Amino acid sequence: MLYGPIRDTDSALTVAQLLFLEAEDSSKPIHLYINSPGGSVTAGLAIYDTMQYVSSPIHTYCVGQACSMGSLLLAAGQKGKRHCLPNASIMIHQPSGGASGQASDIAIHAKEILRVRHLLTSIYQRHCAKVEESEVSGLERFAQEALDFGIVDGILEKRPSSEGDSSAS
Repeated sequence: MLYGPIRDTDSALTVAQLLFLEAEDSSKPIHLYINSPGGSVTAGLAIYDTMQYVSSPIHTYCVGQACSMGSLLLAAGQKGKRHCLPNASIMIHQPSGGASGQASDIAIHAKEILRVRHLLTSIYQRHCAKVEESEVSGLERFAQEALDFGIVDGILEKRPSSEGDSSAS
C-alpha cells in the first residue's frame, strides 16, 4: 500500500517490495493500493520506473485519493487492471516549485520544471485515453470522470470474487 505523501524513504520501500514480489513469482499480479496526496516527483518516478521494469502485472487501486504523483502511479498500472473505489478522488496538476537567487539560477529552475512537466505529460499520454498537454493542469476527477478520462479502467464497489472476475462497473 502506498499511503500518505510520496517521499524518498517511502519510494525506496515500495521499489524494494515491487522487486521482491516479482522475484517471488513474476507470473502473479502485484496489487498496489494508493491513498496519497502526491509528493516528490523523483521519488514517484523511481516507483513508476520500477513498475514498468518488473515483469509482474501490476494492478492499481485508488482508495481515498490519488493526487499528483499518486494519480500517475494509479494510471501506470496494467491496462484493464486500474481501479478506484466509488468515492475516490483523483487529481492531476502541473509540477510546481519555487526558486530564489540569481536570475540565471531561477531560469535554470524554471527550465527544469518545464522539462518535468513535459516528461509527466508524456507518461500520462502513454497510459491514459484523453490527455493533451493543456489538460495536465488542475484536473480533479471523481470515480466516473477518472474512468472517462482513462486514468482507471473500472470502479469497484466489491472485491471481485476471483482473480479472473473483472466485475468493475
